[in-house]
Amino acid sequence: MDYSYLGAGKAYLREYGAAAPFIEVGNASAVNFGVTEQAITLQDYTKPGGGTYNEVKRIESVDLNMTLHDLSPANLARAFLGTISTHAAATVTAEEVVAYKGGFVPLAHVPASITSVAGPSGTPTYTDGDDFEFREGGLWIPEGSSIVDPVSGAANIEVSYATAAQDTVEAMTVSAKDYEFVFVGLNEARSGKPVRVEAFRVKFGPAQALALVSADEHAALEVAGKVQADTRRTGAGLSTYFAAKLVK
Repeated sequence: MDYSYLGAGKAYLREYGAAAPFIEVGNASAVNFGVTEQAITLQDYTKPGGGTYNEVKRIESVDLNMTLHDLSPANLARAFLGTISTHAAATVTAEEVVAYKGGFVPLAHVPASITSVAGPSGTPTYTDGDDFEFREGGLWIPEGSSIVDPVSGAANIEVSYATAAQDTVEAMTVSAKDYEFVFVGLNEARSGKPVRVEAFRVKFGPAQALALVSADEHAALEVAGKVQADTRRTGAGLSTYFAAKLVK
């Protein structure tokens, strides 16, 4: 039987042991298992010239690596050991902000529009276009603004604005978690026959890089994990690491 393989498919994760559904990680250009072996070698001392008298091979570790192209809040949180908070579209009134002339002013949320900018306690009111600008999804203060620079870092303006719905990922706020992994694929080399691979307990480390500027290609989030033993799986012939199901 021809078991050639040319695969495409979807990867799913859920926290290890959670009473929750498996959630798709989105478009992934690579999902790879890698095995590192340990070789224990006994040299042949019985004759000149050496050689191998005996060798024992053991699996040292199993890696599970993915290249993700959906930079979703969930994927970013997994990749950078973060937590997610969700914010509905809202109106923010009189947020106190420290603003300097000639620069960008980060607000608590990404604004969809700026309603007004005023001094402390609401006076004076400033003019859109002359004293402040809404551009590139943020608040900018021109060099020629009549806004007075802050004293001792104290808030010198109050900003009212509308926000769109948005998620916030706070990076490096939690320890690395264990996940259960399922890959559901179709083998194009065998007329689209299904393939399913499960890794029962995987711990992903933080991503090594995230390209925020990528002029010539779509951004990729590379995550690397270690497959660990799942001691819940017991019984003769059952792997505690991973298993593959291939439709004939």
